[in-house]
Parts: sequence; C-alpha cells; structure tokens
Amino acid sequence: MHVSETFEPLEMPGPLVGAGWLAARLGRVVVFDASVGAHRGGAVRIPGARPFDLDGVLSDHTAPAPHTMPTAAAFQEALRGLGVGDDDAVVVYDAAGVYSSARAWWMLRAMGFGRAAVLDGGLPAWSGAGLPVESGPAVYEGPRGSFTARPRPGLLVDAGTVARALADPDAAVLDARTRERFAGTAPEPRPGLRAGHMPGALNLPFGDLLGPGGLMRPAGELRAVFKALTGERERLCFSCGSGVTACVLALGATLAGYRETAVYDGSWSEWGLPSERPVVTGA
Repeated sequence: MHVSETFEPLEMPGPLVGAGWLAARLGRVVVFDASVGAHRGGAVRIPGARPFDLDGVLSDHTAPAPHTMPTAAAFQEALRGLGVGDDDAVVVYDAAGVYSSARAWWMLRAMGFGRAAVLDGGLPAWSGAGLPVESGPAVYEGPRGSFTARPRPGLLVDAGTVARALADPDAAVLDARTRERFAGTAPEPRPGLRAGHMPGALNLPFGDLLGPGGLMRPAGELRAVFKALTGERERLCFSCGSGVTACVLALGATLAGYRETAVYDGSWSEWGLPSERPVVTGA
C-alpha cells in the first residue's frame, strides 16, 4: 500500500536516522536499498525495501562518467515507477554501511525532495541491532507514485564550477578518495584515468567521517574534522571517484551545519580523463 494513502505526512528528524527510529516506523516510510557494486541485489534486505538502483536506471548511462545524475524527467519517471509520492518520507540505506546511500539522499535533495534521510550504519547496523530482514533483493511491484522533480541548481556541479571553486579563496574542494589515490601512489580502479588530484584540492577520505560500528561521527566531531582542513571557509565542494562517496562528505557537512555545499557529479571519472585539466601528485 502506498505510504501517503494511509498516514499523514511523517516529520523527518533530519538527514540521518537510526535503526531504532526506522524500525518503529516501517510501513510509514518508503525504504530504499541503494547498494552498488558487489552489494547490489544482495541476499537480504530490510522488509519492504525498494531498489534505488544507482548502477542501473538511476544513473545516466549515456554520460561518459559512471553514476551521472539522470535528467529531471528520467529521475521523476524512475521515482514514480518506484511508487514515491511528494508527501512520502524516504529512508535510504546500503549494504556497505554509509556509502552509496548518501548518493541517493543527495540526488533526492538535488531534485527538490527534502523528506529523505540516510540510515545511519546502513544494513550492517540494522542487522547488528537484531532487527528483521527479508531474503532476496529489493523489489517493488506496487502502484505508481506522484513524485515531482523540482531541480535545485547548484547541488550537483560540473567541472567548470569546480575549477572556479579551486581558484576561490573563500571556497574549498574536498576529495573523498583514499590518501593513496589522492597522492597518485595507488592506481585508479577505472582504466584510462590519470593518477593524482586537482591542484588545490584537499583530501578527506570519506571513512574519516565514520566512527565505531560504521556510524556517522557526532556533529561536533564532524565540524572539527572539516574545520581542521578548511578553516573558516563555509563554501564546500565535494569530489570522489564517481560522485558516490563525495555525497558521504556532503552528508557529514550537512550534519556539521554547513549550508553552502555542492557535489561534483563527474568527479575524478571526468576530471582524471586525459585532457587539459590540471592534475598533480603527492600528498
């Protein structure tokens, strides 16, 4: 049954919810499994979870970089096909913990949908709390929804915007890849990409925002992590390999109170291609 047909709109506590919060509201929220890669289509799911397929329909496969945001029309059609309405509340998780779920959350925000949150700790935290799971991959076979895409400019940005941010003393560009990939001492997993990073970018591996049990660190700790790198700068732009873990940084920055944030959609999969865009190596 469609969530908004049975209940009044549910108030969301913020961009992050715990397993206990979700367990008390199963059936009142739309739950999405946004797992990617080896975790995609896993053997178990949170009861009632629907597929937010970032490796499939919810990326633009005509774009040169993986995990590129679809057009507003394509995104709207996909969400309607998954039964989402404008008044629904949405919680997104992934089987790795807090990884690709943040990408789904950011995409929803970029399309003007503010009633979404990430499940803190993802499926591992849910299972670790002894909460029930169902077997088989996430599926949805219910009625269509009425989701309306209302794109918010500036949340997903292109290479030109990133280049301007790199030259702006009041902005910071943060790269969520590992320290070795940032420095260029480890090979890129995608063929054809140059090794290294954008000149002036700062390295903040997304795992640094996670604490015990793979949960997001408290807001005060997150703020301290960002401030140690960016100082007093409040305009932050995030990049990674393909625009997925950059959204973990966006989630952390949002929890830490930053309001002027953006994700580079193409990320290193675009910037690192052979081109005139500058690349440097070293820490």
